[in-house]
Amino acid sequence: MNTLKTGVLMVALTLMFLVIGALIGGKSGMTMALIMAFGMNFFAYWFSDKIVLRMYGAREVSEAEAPGLHRTVVRLAQRAGLPMPRVYIIDQGQPNAFATGRNPQNGAVAVTTGILGILSNEELEGVLAHELAHIKHRDILVGTIAAGIAGAITYLAQIAQWAMIFGGRSGDDEGEGGNPIVAIVMMIVAPIAAMLVQMAISRSREYGADAGGAAIAGNPLSLARALKKLQTASERIPMEANGATAHMFIVNPLSGGSLMRLFSTHPPMEERIARLEEMAYGRRSG
Repeated sequence: MNTLKTGVLMVALTLMFLVIGALIGGKSGMTMALIMAFGMNFFAYWFSDKIVLRMYGAREVSEAEAPGLHRTVVRLAQRAGLPMPRVYIIDQGQPNAFATGRNPQNGAVAVTTGILGILSNEELEGVLAHELAHIKHRDILVGTIAAGIAGAITYLAQIAQWAMIFGGRSGDDEGEGGNPIVAIVMMIVAPIAAMLVQMAISRSREYGADAGGAAIAGNPLSLARALKKLQTASERIPMEANGATAHMFIVNPLSGGSLMRLFSTHPPMEERIARLEEMAYGRRSG
């Protein structure tokens, strides 16, 4: 169901992108939009993992440097049928983790120093299994494409803004480029709609990674307990995180804010925990 939902949302995001390109520039605008999206996604596909790891000062650690962490990742990767990912540690007090890499052969798992000090071995195993599920499901690729298209929609909206300011026409058809109502829709509605769809995709993939991680680890409750601890600690310990990468973490590093759930990159924590407990007990608790 999560895969189907993600597919529908990706189609909606793509169609939105093409329609906006057509409204701004007709057939040539649609072609420009496709070329721009391809270029952005090509760059993100090849370089996004390196960028995000460098952004958070992640340091790759060897088996000799972190033997326990490596052993756990090796064991879980074998269960999941995945190549051994690279392992990174981030010097951050907030307990958190994320996975990156354009495909399973180039996967990487990064954990903060905070998470290593707060979770038990079983809870850490649940978190690492969640991240490996992201790699197995190719969620990093899905998220990268969704973010690229959403960013391109925002850029097209800015083009529409300048077109309205200077009163020019960018469309092949009469009246498209100079219509102020269309420009306003492009400037305001389209970027918001794209952001909402991108966040909905992110939430859907988190549910899938929770279920997949619980299956890999073999114990849904270990991940449920870890999520409870991480949620509490993330609200107490701040983290200097980039909003564009917040969706990658197992818990939202920016969750201390008062954003509505609709605008969140992560599902409600109580719902994630309830689903994991349902997997363990066969019914919803409470």
